[in-house]
Amino acid sequence: MDRAVAIARQTLSEGNIPVGAVIVLDDAIIAEGGSYVLKPIYNPGRHAEKEAIKNVPVELWPRAKEMTCYTTLEPCMMCMGALLLHSIGRIVFGATDIRGGARFALPHLPPFYKDGRGVFEWIGPTDPDSCDPLYHQVDEIFSKLPCGDG
Repeated sequence: MDRAVAIARQTLSEGNIPVGAVIVLDDAIIAEGGSYVLKPIYNPGRHAEKEAIKNVPVELWPRAKEMTCYTTLEPCMMCMGALLLHSIGRIVFGATDIRGGARFALPHLPPFYKDGRGVFEWIGPTDPDSCDPLYHQVDEIFSKLPCGDG
């Protein structure tokens, strides 16, 4: 989680949304990503978890169920779906996203996933001391965007 927090702080210093994610396998970081939604050009799909997924070495995907994604913020619906479809075995998040977190959708997954195929562990919040302040900055940034609801 420490590396994810460092990535989140770095993305904030670059003018982006402070969310960071790392994917771990065998106790080693194999991929990481930060939120690049705002810069270099606005792209609403460049969330930290999706950026980390893009960076996983292709030869490691057969071991996806053994992977853990550590992210500073509870994944949104898009990221939760991407992690689920990529069969990542465990999601660990530092702060709860009270506005956009995907935890409410978990009990409503389609039968394929409820049968145990691809369902991950959902663990968090695990680091509110470090990650809640980052979440408040995320919320503040989104409230100022034209699409934000304040």
